[in-house]
Amino acid sequence: MRVIIKPDYDTVSKWVANYVVYRINKFKPTKDKPFVLGLPTGSTPLGMYKELIKMYNERKVSFENVVTFNMDEYVGLKPTDKQSYRYFMEETFFKHINIKPQNIHMLDGMTKDYEKECKNYEKDIKEVGGIHLFIGGIGADGHIAFNEPFSSLSSRTRVKTLTESTIKANSRFFDNDISKVPTTALTVGVATILDAKEVIIIATGENKATALKHGIEGSINHMWTISALQMHQHGIIVCDKPATKELSADTVEYFLDIEKNNF
Repeated sequence: MRVIIKPDYDTVSKWVANYVVYRINKFKPTKDKPFVLGLPTGSTPLGMYKELIKMYNERKVSFENVVTFNMDEYVGLKPTDKQSYRYFMEETFFKHINIKPQNIHMLDGMTKDYEKECKNYEKDIKEVGGIHLFIGGIGADGHIAFNEPFSSLSSRTRVKTLTESTIKANSRFFDNDISKVPTTALTVGVATILDAKEVIIIATGENKATALKHGIEGSINHMWTISALQMHQHGIIVCDKPATKELSADTVEYFLDIEKNNF
């Protein structure tokens, strides 16, 4: 596992965006050989998306031959609902770049058959050859995507009941009204994420410090699904200084030292 420690949220966002562009350009995607990117929603990746749009406008990257798969979607929200993740992605990122609509993959929160929807999502990922780079964030309780504490580390895309803490955290997007927040979501599984050739997890802010400590220094266990990243050959955590508050000084010093001359 690599741990990239940056001073603040803005420098974290720029690092991740630059890495995404670097990987796309190095891959040299074509129509028949697209680069496959896994994407998150929420407030954490907003800075990254802003930087990616900027780099696209500067002609440093093209998304014409990029295929995307998003991590999750709320159950019961139409794509046009302003709180749906489909709407979020369109407004925040997709409509600002040259990605082809047919290359965008999102779980359907309005499906009547959750199992079929989730199986088809896994099938679609497999048919494009797997995900090259999956980007995600973490919750304060250490969850990745909507894989809440005690989720199976071998889980696949499925419907998941959200915890009270997650619902409360996400209520900020629903006028701070908990009653408006969906209680279930469709989400990729932990194993789905780990199948990607590379995984980047973004962790910013002091409220992610406990989760980061368990993810980096703790044992691999289903109470903190972020800890599963320890098993990935090419897992990267990109965090800001406030998020490292609960890490030991030796851990911080070690990663600052070995990463000082790396991308």
